[in-house]
Amino acid sequence: MSTPARLSAQASLLPPLAAIALQFVVLFLLTLPAHAVIVRGTVTNPMGVPVGNVRVQLVQGQQVAAFGYTTMDGTYEIRSSSAGRFILLASAMPFTPSIGQDFYGGRTDVVTRNIVMEYATITPQLAVTLSGIPTPVLQVPSAVTLIPQPVLATQTGIANDLRQSSGVEVVQTGQTGGPVDLYVRGGGPATNKILIDGISATDIGGRFDLSPVSTIDLIGPELYRGANSALYGTGAEASVLRLSTTHGSSLWPVLNYTGDAGNFSTYRNEATLSGTRKRLDYLAGFGRLNTSNALPLDEYHTTNSLADIGYSVLTNTHARFTLRNTDSDTGLPGPHDIYDLSSSGKQSNQDLYSGLTVENQWKGNWHNLARYGIARRREQVMQFAPTGEPVTTEVDGIASTTYYGAPVTLRGANGYTASGQAAFFTPSFDAVSNRNEFDYQTDYTFPYRIAALFSFQYENERARLLEADTNQQTQRTNFLYTLQVQGDIKHRFFYSLGGAIERNNLYGTAGTPRIGLSYAPVRPGHRIFRGTLIRANVATGVQEPRLEAELTSLETLLQQTGNESAIATYNVHPITAERSRTYDIAVDQNILNQKLILTAGYFHNQFNHQLESLAVNGLEHYFDIPATLAEQLPAASLNSLAYRTQGLETEIRYQPFMHLFLRGGYAYLASIVEQSFSFDATAATSGTPVTNPNIPGIAIGSLSPLVGSRPFRRAPSTGFFAVQYTVNRFSTAFKGALSSRSDDSTFQLDNDREGGNTLLLPNRNLDSGYAKLDLNMLFSVSSRFTVFTQLDNLLSQQHIGPIGYPGLPFTFRAGMKIRIGGD
Repeated sequence: MSTPARLSAQASLLPPLAAIALQFVVLFLLTLPAHAVIVRGTVTNPMGVPVGNVRVQLVQGQQVAAFGYTTMDGTYEIRSSSAGRFILLASAMPFTPSIGQDFYGGRTDVVTRNIVMEYATITPQLAVTLSGIPTPVLQVPSAVTLIPQPVLATQTGIANDLRQSSGVEVVQTGQTGGPVDLYVRGGGPATNKILIDGISATDIGGRFDLSPVSTIDLIGPELYRGANSALYGTGAEASVLRLSTTHGSSLWPVLNYTGDAGNFSTYRNEATLSGTRKRLDYLAGFGRLNTSNALPLDEYHTTNSLADIGYSVLTNTHARFTLRNTDSDTGLPGPHDIYDLSSSGKQSNQDLYSGLTVENQWKGNWHNLARYGIARRREQVMQFAPTGEPVTTEVDGIASTTYYGAPVTLRGANGYTASGQAAFFTPSFDAVSNRNEFDYQTDYTFPYRIAALFSFQYENERARLLEADTNQQTQRTNFLYTLQVQGDIKHRFFYSLGGAIERNNLYGTAGTPRIGLSYAPVRPGHRIFRGTLIRANVATGVQEPRLEAELTSLETLLQQTGNESAIATYNVHPITAERSRTYDIAVDQNILNQKLILTAGYFHNQFNHQLESLAVNGLEHYFDIPATLAEQLPAASLNSLAYRTQGLETEIRYQPFMHLFLRGGYAYLASIVEQSFSFDATAATSGTPVTNPNIPGIAIGSLSPLVGSRPFRRAPSTGFFAVQYTVNRFSTAFKGALSSRSDDSTFQLDNDREGGNTLLLPNRNLDSGYAKLDLNMLFSVSSRFTVFTQLDNLLSQQHIGPIGYPGLPFTFRAGMKIRIGGD
């Protein structure tokens, strides 16, 4: 019996006055606040409108610790006398049940958790890459793709699922382990900002290879399409890709194992241990993937290790340590179709990203975040032995040997062919790119749903390039200041605007404004055409020059060759930031009571001051530098390239009934090179363009695209589709990535056996179009044991990458997932 009840029972045995006094004591004890965790917040729909009468349950383990209902202004408050880890479960018609992220609550803690209810499962929930503040997708004025975590269950990498987005091309040069480049809306592979657990992950200059990125305990990626240097600084010229590690959430330790095997001697093993202990959550994992690929000398293996440890320091204050480390080795067969041989080489990559984050939420309105992060990237390329047929020549009494591939015939578009033997080009180098950074962000939500954000970032970058006879190094200290404001008017008109000032050690100061607007003339509802959203976004981007460009800039070369006076004479200026300006407009239309969503949009991107390499002719055209001086210089890097991309994007999402989900999209891209002073461009304008002697009269961009042509490896038409079916314990997905032909080069300038161009082909439509079809199936034998299979490239199309690099034919893997322990 409780203390108040015992006292009440004893009161009947006392005199009347004493009994009355004791009753007052009992009533006083009953009104005393008990030690309890208090959880409060606001529940809104995706448009930010408060939702009343929502049942909010506080769940601990498999028990409901407490529950309550929201008032008409959307607020709720729940109390529980037990401490521990909780999740919030919110439900109300016609919304999809919302399951929140787990958290720790002490007996005297007051925890704030706001909830956004979704109308349908086909609508993602929160996006972060636009403004740095978690925002419902229906309020985001830009194009964002959220890849659900469950679709990664059978994948080893993220390339296949990144292709499931309009305006996105993923190009892999070779087979598993070969470089994977991301092209978004016509932007190049170095125009994307990559964040891993909030840490900048690219090399200096923006290069990032997606092939080593593993799906082990990876939250579904978030891809922002468009420039956003206003928030993320250098690198976000065309897109922002955000990758994050999952957190431990089970009340008891749980061990998850995934193992599979397939053709081409492929096998994978992954294991993670995770759980929670009072204020602590933890996760540690390790995985390894091996494959021989389908080409000689092209074996690949990678190991991934990761850790994610979080601790609730105080109420609404959390500290988190993250680490993701990848070590990979792959063969370097090179462009096998061009040589008909595989070169004997190896590439090793060591990539580590780690950070410590402290985050605080004060009364639900004021959020602060401080993060210290490091990125360590190293790429080593080594050639073991010469490959091919040796041919020795003697010039001025000095003998040299060149190795050539087998005789080949290459086929391009429109019936063109090229035949010959190509000389092997096999460089060896060691490249290191290190970064230490500190980020601070504070954002506050004012009355009337106005949120302001200020952030500061400090970077210390160091890079080194070690080649046969050179050891080049650089160091940069950069600062970024950002101010942004977002909000809404009457839950219909949403705005997000801001800008940044970046002080880069190499190119100086750059400003990058951005503004985004969206308007909902018709809010979602139960009628057929109920829910219309119009979005518009204008933004700018910058990218710092890569290490090689800094060391080969014209100013640097003139100084190194003792021609400093020419810098002033010919008005030579230092290399500067590459820049982009993007805008897009789109309409989202909900149909059939949120079961069908159509999206159509237009985008226009301008990329200026892009870096390219200028030889003698280019220096004469661009700076009027005389040939006598230009011939003393090697090829110089300058901001002289400009190109434009624009196009249309469409997407459809349809869920006719609970178990079936359909997606599809198409993008048309019109891209053109507007300005270039590269060797190919100046040779074409001077009347002596590069041509193949066996294909006379057709100018060829041997190393770079010609003015008026399309940039390389940007297909005019791309598309995707996905059919997902789930019932009881079985699920299957059939997906396709489609692409038309794209322009490219064989890059065989003066590189055949006679020192000529017989292996060059016209650029137009040189890379093949393809339809990459994939299928996966999962079956849950029990709640702790699942079997699955992944079938890739069902049509066995090997020409799905750049010309000369055959991709993998049909591959399959089959395996299992085992869960031990846990709730």
